[in-house]
This record gives sequence, structure tokens and C-alpha cells, in this order.
Amino acid sequence: MQRIYIKAFNALKKLGVPVYEHGDDNGNFSISAEASGADQWANYYDGYLLWNGESTNPALDSTLRQFGLYAEWVNPGRLAVYPA
Repeated sequence: MQRIYIKAFNALKKLGVPVYEHGDDNGNFSISAEASGADQWANYYDGYLLWNGESTNPALDSTLRQFGLYAEWVNPGRLAVYPA
């Protein structure tokens, strides 16, 4: 992973976000929406939007923004992280 991704990965991991390296993401990483405890960080389904109509926790989003990154849904179980 590139340095900026490593820093963001470590910061999110420290918060308890279920992050993992995903081999086909061109050097970035992913966030699980299915791991144990993941529902406090992300939820794909509209009926369960917990953060003022958003599908991801504001702490997750603000941490990624600090590093010039954002997360985008790949499928209902995974978000991939990209440069903003």
C-alpha cells in the first residue's frame, strides 16, 4: 500500500473500524460492512441509515478526509477507499 493509505488504514484500525487489504484494489484497502461490529461503522441498506441519512459513520468519513481519501460502496458488504 502507498504511504497515505497505510496511515489512514492504521488510524481507522485504531478506532476499531474493520479494515483489510484487498488484493485487487490497486494498492488501497477496504472496509468491511459484514465483520463483527461493522454495523457501527457502515450499513448499506436504506432502512438502517443511522447517521442522519448517511450509510457510514461520520468518524470514519472524517478520518478518511484527513488523509485526502473517501470510501465508496463496492457491494453491500464492502467499501473501498480511494483518493478524493
